[in-house]
Amino acid sequence: MATTKTENKTPAKNKWSLCNETDKKIIFKFCDEYKTFLSENKTERECLTSSVALAEKNGFKNLETLVKNKTKLKAGDRVYSVNKDKTIAMFVIGTDDIENGMNIIGAHIDSPRLDLKATPLYEKNGFCLLDTHYYGGIKTYQWITMPLAMHGVVVKKDGSIIKINIGEKEDDPVFYISDLLPHLKKDKTNQEVTGEQLDVIIANMAFKEENKEICINNIKQILKAQNVEIDDFISAEIEIVPAGKAKDMGLDRSMIVGYGHDDRSCAYASLQAILECKNPKRTAVCLLVDKEEIGSYGATGMKSRFFENAVAEIINLCTTYNELKLKRALTNSNMISSDVTAGFDPTWAGAYNIDTDAFLSSGISFNKYTGARGKSGANDASPEYIAKLRKVLDDNKIFYQFTEMGKVDQGGGGTIAYILAQYGMNVIDAGIPLLSMHAPWEVASKLDIYHSYLFYKAFLKDM
Repeated sequence: MATTKTENKTPAKNKWSLCNETDKKIIFKFCDEYKTFLSENKTERECLTSSVALAEKNGFKNLETLVKNKTKLKAGDRVYSVNKDKTIAMFVIGTDDIENGMNIIGAHIDSPRLDLKATPLYEKNGFCLLDTHYYGGIKTYQWITMPLAMHGVVVKKDGSIIKINIGEKEDDPVFYISDLLPHLKKDKTNQEVTGEQLDVIIANMAFKEENKEICINNIKQILKAQNVEIDDFISAEIEIVPAGKAKDMGLDRSMIVGYGHDDRSCAYASLQAILECKNPKRTAVCLLVDKEEIGSYGATGMKSRFFENAVAEIINLCTTYNELKLKRALTNSNMISSDVTAGFDPTWAGAYNIDTDAFLSSGISFNKYTGARGKSGANDASPEYIAKLRKVLDDNKIFYQFTEMGKVDQGGGGTIAYILAQYGMNVIDAGIPLLSMHAPWEVASKLDIYHSYLFYKAFLKDM
């Protein structure tokens, strides 16, 4: 019987065999801190708040304040700029003229989830439910029958903001999307779960009112005690996410299972790299952006002019601004789109090309091009740029692999790479392989997370 390529080939080398006990302790310590970050920051706003706190703790100054005070910048200065509480750009000013280009790493901090609709609350057959609209590419069936948490903000008409975080503490209630039990499904066919069925059960306690058993009025009273009226949902941003903390996975504790590895694993590694960057030759930049999962549109997505405007302000504080300097700074830059990729999964081997796809614990994964099928929508990195990156990788003894995402006619995906490439800068995707990408719980290797951080740090310093 003929065998397939997948059955004949040996997987890429697992790099744990090259790590001594000291290496493992360093990797595990770094990843313990990452697990805390991942567990505590399940929305873009939460990631942004934590990033700003870390930036300020590490000497970064708010660009808005510097612009207001007309404070001139010099080599070594550390600056951050925030866009609408969902996007941040962090700069460490280099000794070289910024016109000669920057070294930029960019990740996204949004993840697939369920968003509440503007008028979400309703009652049906004795239950109170919240109507949702899924965000990003998900498999709908994966979101049912699991504990769910509620994160976000309610903005009142007077401008005051009420933060929502329910379902994460030990004594918090959680929420739930129900499924049809197998006893009532005798035809044994697959039942599709539609987006409209992803409604979250939040209550079942009814009260007698005008000879009717009513559940929703009890919820109204609970909300009112928190200073939230039903109409306030119109100006709220509330996300439904898996409840619970990221955890070590496997008896060897070599992996982490958690919500939002895509793309907060790369975002955390990028953030730590810029925090540790000091006195670079070229101005070093870390971008953490929103809306990648839905095309990078909107005021907080990479397609907005936020980053370009921030660079213009930086140039104006470093020297005399003109548009030509801005264009040169962007065109002459090197950029890493730090985003995750699909890790080879032996359970679903038929979807992969074992010769070219990424493996967990084989190091940071580089995708020369993304896109789909005939490279549609791809940024295709130049060989000259890749050669320079190979030198940085080898000089710093970083574990890495050059990969694609699935079989040619089956796989593919997009990142923010092509958006930055429109300026003419060098761009390539490089990030962490995952199992079950876009599922509520994803899996990443601790080794890959740590070596991605090592690469991002070396890239900011050495390119």
